[in-house]
Amino acid sequence: MAKGRKISILGAGSVGATIAYTLAVQGIASEIVLIDIKKEKAVGEADDIIQGAQFIRPFNIYYGEYADAADSDIVIFTLGLPRKPGMTRIDLVNTNTDIFKSVVPPTVKAAPDAIYVIVSNPVDIMTYVVAKLSQLPPKRIIGSGTLLDTARLRSILGARIGVSVDNIDAYVLAEHGDTSFIPWSLSSIFGIPATEYVENIYGEKSKAWKDEVIDDVRKAGGRVIANKGATFFAVSLSACDICKNILNNTNTYLPVGGLLDGQYGVSDIVLSLPFAVGDKGITGGLTPKFTPDEEALFVKSAEALKAVCKGLKI
Repeated sequence: MAKGRKISILGAGSVGATIAYTLAVQGIASEIVLIDIKKEKAVGEADDIIQGAQFIRPFNIYYGEYADAADSDIVIFTLGLPRKPGMTRIDLVNTNTDIFKSVVPPTVKAAPDAIYVIVSNPVDIMTYVVAKLSQLPPKRIIGSGTLLDTARLRSILGARIGVSVDNIDAYVLAEHGDTSFIPWSLSSIFGIPATEYVENIYGEKSKAWKDEVIDDVRKAGGRVIANKGATFFAVSLSACDICKNILNNTNTYLPVGGLLDGQYGVSDIVLSLPFAVGDKGITGGLTPKFTPDEEALFVKSAEALKAVCKGLKI
């Protein structure tokens, strides 16, 4: 890894610019390159952030071309058509795949040793597209996956049952989308199994309550988009958390997207499981013991994405 903590961001829209700002404020990167086909937008975002440099840890940020991604420790993909009100993430597949076809080759040529973090939607499929187009080792390609969904889940659970998110150990896995699921068998509230905790409160209504929770999680992004037109704060925080774990080589397990290789009988698709993240990218993975119903939900999610990927021209 280079010592300078250089991160290049492809796409200077709301998500890309907010990631750049968050990286700077949190002191995660010392050098940030914003790359966008709209040069003026990228220049403006970089200038706006650097003008506040005296208030935070020293860093540099500037507009660049693909070649300026050279020597990056991390390259973050945020570019592509944004999700708009009424759109599903899957609606974006073909347009964003075409964009990636023109962007991935020059980026990989400039930064062949970087770790690639994919945030663009639909993130699982776009991570798969990068894996196929780049021909890089799969461990160096990480989708932001269900890390954001997990944060949303903990926020929703905390609000519903009146506890701090710090007391909640629960995850969303599989697709970042409509086939995501919560493995309740692995979840707990301050050490108490979540199912037991919920049943003590809701009794016979606990199953319906849990169904409402996953529905809330799946619709959380859409609600934000309906109200303000886009999501970018929470997703930027989640992307920066991935970067921190890469650069600090923590090998922390996160619910992020990786290319599957036989887990639960599923291969050649990107879905979220607990993957360890460090300075080599994905450094390990867990295959939790799901209940039969949970495993069936995971396989169902894989099948749904595989059906979409069959139509990709990559």
